[in-house]
Amino acid sequence: MRLRKYHGAGNDFVMLADLEARMGPPGSLAPDLVSALCDRHTGIGADGVIRILAEPGDAERRMDYYNADGSPAEMCGNGIRCLVLHEQRAGRLDDSDHIVMTVAGPVIVRGQGAGRFTVDMGTPVLRREDIPMTGSGSSLRVEVALDGDSLRGSAVSMGNPHLVLFTDEIGRALDDDLVLGLGPRLEVHPDFPARTNVEFVEVVNATTLRLRVWERGIGETLACGSGICAAMAAAASLQRTGPHIRVEVPGGSLEVEWEPGGHIWLTGPAEEVFEGEIDSHWLEARGLERHAGLVGEAI
Repeated sequence: MRLRKYHGAGNDFVMLADLEARMGPPGSLAPDLVSALCDRHTGIGADGVIRILAEPGDAERRMDYYNADGSPAEMCGNGIRCLVLHEQRAGRLDDSDHIVMTVAGPVIVRGQGAGRFTVDMGTPVLRREDIPMTGSGSSLRVEVALDGDSLRGSAVSMGNPHLVLFTDEIGRALDDDLVLGLGPRLEVHPDFPARTNVEFVEVVNATTLRLRVWERGIGETLACGSGICAAMAAAASLQRTGPHIRVEVPGGSLEVEWEPGGHIWLTGPAEEVFEGEIDSHWLEARGLERHAGLVGEAI
């Protein structure tokens, strides 16, 4: 099984080009295969797996994305930049704008040169029922009960659910105790029936946010494209920043711009890490023999 590994601002992915869908339809990759590939000790090691499928019609490719625990996810702003770079280097896409289909809908990706891309992340959703989050009405000011306390935050959907917490509003420092202590508990909070990503945000000034993220189905990652956009949408809506800002994450710095009343555009890097091959012995050792037919395939 041939594969490549990419990262976007430290958010890393195993990339499988399966244009003929030999591994099944979208959303059908076996969770045990995904989690084995993503294991950082006995596998390749990644935050997720991206399978690239051909897409008939206006979209040129489909991103079939899975979190490290094997669960399918709607969209990944860092991963989609890596997908387009992969296809450009394979000679299947040129340097122009491209449309990639995701579970969250079609996404425009624009090349900026030097391995940088701008992604149309869509319009943020601020209705609880559409995130989804229990309750109704605006989600810009929500209260989440935890251990007898109430955390004030903003719930946002960027095609996937997010809970944004500003450190000054909850009276906490942006440190491991906060992220690793609250992240895994809030991910599975009953207010979020589909679970949620959690962004911990420090407002540096009107043009800069500092962010750490706990990703649903993965844990803390060095960057999260949709999480960066959710944080920006919450901050700008609450007039804590302007519509064009820089967001600093452990994996680097990305730019975000929100068109008035419209779409959010995310600009950041993509980089290839290595190319490799998984053989039948590795699959057999992990009880994944049923995938052995894919060994040697140029995917």
